[in-house]
Amino acid sequence: MARVKKGLAAHKRHKKILKLAKGYYGQKSKVFRAANPAVMRALASAYVGRKRKKRDYRRLWIARINAGARLNGLSYSRLMNGLKVSGVEINRKMLSEMAISDSAGFAQLCEKAKSAASGRQATSGRE
Repeated sequence: MARVKKGLAAHKRHKKILKLAKGYYGQKSKVFRAANPAVMRALASAYVGRKRKKRDYRRLWIARINAGARLNGLSYSRLMNGLKVSGVEINRKMLSEMAISDSAGFAQLCEKAKSAASGRQATSGRE
């Protein structure tokens, strides 16, 4: 049986890693043994970053909505509860855009949320 040498496969693998390491500092862009862990860490961080980005944007939207709601005399949680009770289904991204660019429309939503929340408290059975 013929001997199998890994030269071709190893060369392809090394080239693939070194291509991904292009632009790294020093040996990390030239030497496979230095580049391999750097590339693996970078790929893992990129994966985590894609998940993290969604969290970060949601936090930003909530901060913007909260700022807009407080200008209209509500907290974020009371606004969201009031919108839910009144049956308004609008996502946080659009709410934050409204808070920035359409303050009159956002104020109307705040009023709707206020009235819905106050109407619910009156009928909740507390005396």
